[in-house]
Order: sequence, then structure tokens, then C-alpha cells
Amino acid sequence: MTLPQTVDSRNIRAIAWLDIPGGGQVRVEGRYAYVGHMKPPHGTTIIDVSDARNPRVVSTIDLEGDHSHTHKVRVAGDIMVTNVEQNDRHALRRARRIPEVEARLRATLGREPTEAEIAAELPVKPELMPKLRASLTAPPYAEGGFRVWDISDRTRPRLVVHHKTGGVGVHRFDLDDRYAYISTEMEGFVGNILVIYDMADPAHPREVSRWWMPGQNVAAGETPTWPGQQHRLHHALKDGDILYAAVWYAGVRTIDVSDITRPVTLGEYRYHPPFPEPTHTFMRIPGLLKGRAVAAAVDEEHEHTPGQLHGGLWLFDVTDPSTIKPISMWHLTERASPYVTTGDRFGAHQFQERMRDFCLYTAWFGGGLRVIDIADPERPTEVAWWLPEPPPGQRSPQANDVDLDGNGLIYVIDRNRGLSILERTA
Repeated sequence: MTLPQTVDSRNIRAIAWLDIPGGGQVRVEGRYAYVGHMKPPHGTTIIDVSDARNPRVVSTIDLEGDHSHTHKVRVAGDIMVTNVEQNDRHALRRARRIPEVEARLRATLGREPTEAEIAAELPVKPELMPKLRASLTAPPYAEGGFRVWDISDRTRPRLVVHHKTGGVGVHRFDLDDRYAYISTEMEGFVGNILVIYDMADPAHPREVSRWWMPGQNVAAGETPTWPGQQHRLHHALKDGDILYAAVWYAGVRTIDVSDITRPVTLGEYRYHPPFPEPTHTFMRIPGLLKGRAVAAAVDEEHEHTPGQLHGGLWLFDVTDPSTIKPISMWHLTERASPYVTTGDRFGAHQFQERMRDFCLYTAWFGGGLRVIDIADPERPTEVAWWLPEPPPGQRSPQANDVDLDGNGLIYVIDRNRGLSILERTA
């Protein structure tokens, strides 16, 4: 095991690096870390981190075919839940435009367009064009949902059930000892909605309720006022009787689940436009900060348009959860990383989904890991950071997700390759 070379750091050092495929989520529970991988055939990896300086893979779950990915994972006791979502779903949606784009380019160019020209117009990666063309005549995707695993023996995960939902399937989600708070597409709705499942019997998840935004339920006659799936649930995190929901280009919502069978919207805050990047995560900070209940949000950076803001961090006053009020923002300067111009993502993506102190440990794509002290919510302050060299074969680091263990060690999964384990030095 070779530690990644550090380009720049403050108050953090790497203690281990594990060469595994890139991931969408890392979750640490007890002596194990669980990684959901971005791309098939890699599904989920379970890692013994009882000796964090020498992490050891104890089991892997591989996927059949390339139709799905399972890049999210959560654990409650001896039950593990992984999402099942259509692989390359965004590109496959764009594939529906191939006949129209092809005809328009043919008329404009006066000749048959090349596959590269069609790909650029969609836009998708040229190497995906054979898959996209095949999808035009293929049966609809039907695997979306989530899988429940018995991991009483971490070396041999046993599939309990593959529960189907709908559409392209499940994205990120929350899980506690009784319920799963699932973000998924469902028949008759536009974009992901919230479906809450009772997991008391893990072999038979039971739907108990749904929540959606007005305009999503097209089967009931509602009409979206936005293009495509721009207003949809990314995922929701539970705190007490309230779910804190990030709803992409619709901003944030608070949802009352004191009656788990009837989720009710409490409050909302929209900031798109003018802010260009969609809301990825919304989380209540435990306790009070300067006498206020505070929630943090983070946006997800995509292809950046020069002159616009990168994805950043938000702090909101949620003392009255029906009236969400912005307090402050924090952004990373482009001067903090040499990887801004590589063509890969640079801005924010995801912070840890449970607090150990007053710091948000935030995976910042090409900016590495940034640690923001929010004890004074009006003045969020960076107190530590860690920026590694790119993993082997990559143009830039792409810090995708982060979690902390009970000892305060930091686990960062790169989107493309490798799990880093870090420690604070101050």
C-alpha cells in the first residue's frame, strides 16, 4: 500500500490508501467501512478498518451486466441496503433525442453526421453511442430499486431481497433501525420522490408513505413547471420528526414525519436561479449554534461554466422549520487547487452525514477534502484541508464522499479510484 502524495494540506495527514474502484458513497459502522462503487461490474466492498493503517477487504459484491450501478450503501446492525439504479441513466435519457438530432444535423451539414458529431450535440461521451443506439430498441429498464443484504457474516453478504421501485430506480437514501427513506422514481411521477419503507421485516419492505412536490404526480393530473427532472428529491436525512430534503434545482424542504404515514411539507427555500449548481444534501446540525437551530446544505458541481459560481456550502436558520432562512455561504477559491482546468469537476459535492464536532468535512471534487468550522454559523471558517495527487491513471483527484469513524478518522472515497484514510493533526 502506497500513500497518495499530498499536493497541499493543513492539519490533516494520510495514514492509508486502499486501491479499490471509485465510489459514490463510503459509510463507516464499527470496525467496517462500506463502499458503493460508481460503475459495474463493481457493486459493494466491505472493508475491515479495525486497523485503520492497514485496511483489508473482506468481501465484494459484483454486478451482472452493465445495466445497473449500486453506488450507495447504508447499514443498520446486520442489515445492509444498497441502491439499484440505471447505469448511465442521464446519457440514456438523452438517447431518445438521437433521431431528432441526427435529422437536424443532416439538414444543416448536407451529409450524414458522424457519431462524434451526434454525441457532441446530445451531449454524451462518443464511446457511449453504440449503447445509446441499442437502447432505442431495447426493453425498458426494469431493475431499479434497492437490495437488502444480511451481513451478519461480513465476509459473506447474503441477498435477502431485491425490492423493485420504478423508473431508473433508487439514488441516495437514509436508513435507521426501522425505516428506509428512499429517493426513487415511481410509475406516474416525474423525477425522484420520497418513498418511506418499514424495514421491520427486511425480507418484505413495506411501503408506508410517499412525499412529492406539486407538479411531480403527473398520473394524478399535476403539471411540472420545470424542464425534465430538474425538480426532484436527491435524498432526505431524518432528524427527530423532521426530514431535511435536498430537491435539486428546487432547493431545500423540511418535511414533518411525526406521522410516518403522512409526510407533510413544513418549509422550503429556493435559490435556483440564480445559483447554478443543484442542491445535493440538506442536514440538520445537532444542538444549537449561537442560539439557533442550523441546517447545512451542499450543492453538487457539474460541468462548470466560466464566470459562474462553483458549487458551495450553505448554512440555514431552521429554528422555525417552516421558515427556512439563509445565514451564510462558504466557497473554495480556484487558487486552492491546480486541478481547476483539467476538465474534471472542481466544486463541492458532499459532507459527512453525521457530526462529530462543529466541522463539516466536505468532499470537494478537484479541491480534495475541505474542513469547515461552523461553530459561528455567520462566519464559516476553513480549519483544515487535504489535497492529494490524482489517483493512478486520472487527471485529477475527485473526492466524492466522506465519513468519519468513532475515533475521528476520516474516510474519503475518490469518484474514480481509491479510498483514503486520514487523521487530523490539529
